[in-house]
Amino acid sequence: MRPRAVIFDLWDTLVMWPIDEGVAHRDTLRERLGLTEDEFERRWMDTYRARQTGPLADAYAALGVTDGEIATYVGERTEVTRRVLRPRPGAIDTLDELGDRGVPRGLISMCSEDVPVVWPDTELAERFEVATFSASCGLVKPEPEIYLHTAAELGVEPAGCYFVGDGANDELRGAQDVGMTPVLVRHAGREPYWPEVRDWSGLSITELTEVLALL
Repeated sequence: MRPRAVIFDLWDTLVMWPIDEGVAHRDTLRERLGLTEDEFERRWMDTYRARQTGPLADAYAALGVTDGEIATYVGERTEVTRRVLRPRPGAIDTLDELGDRGVPRGLISMCSEDVPVVWPDTELAERFEVATFSASCGLVKPEPEIYLHTAAELGVEPAGCYFVGDGANDELRGAQDVGMTPVLVRHAGREPYWPEVRDWSGLSITELTEVLALL
């Protein structure tokens, strides 16, 4: 079935995941808080959902950041995101061609609030009819609501949507469970990070422009 809309993941799909920048930010935060690596990692994982679905201030407070320092930490995180939120090769061409063909474009991103803050200033923003951010809507992958919400905003039934992503957060299964057609982004030269898609037998691409051949 040809899709009536294409929905994309953001990180490691349209934008490369900034591993080095993320590690540097976390190391700086850990050192400032005076925590051991194990204790910081425990707190970091404990605050994962809070960071993805609500104010960063609340998550930083749970990590142990004092009230007077929270705004500084949030600002630093936002500036990191502003630097790294750059489209992968082929992303703009693919999105523009979809637009030229009249195919609605959606986004579903698991992200902290810095992403929707920075998003309007990116090259990507104007190329989407609908952008759903977990930090803004409080919905997460792979739970069905975030997919159904995005499809409804696009005005397309889930069965008419392709979902394109790298497989994080079990997102491909989540898309499939609501009736979407999932497409795995396999980065050339490396195995997927996520164990649940290493044996993926469904549709897959290595370059974003290959999405166009699926239409």
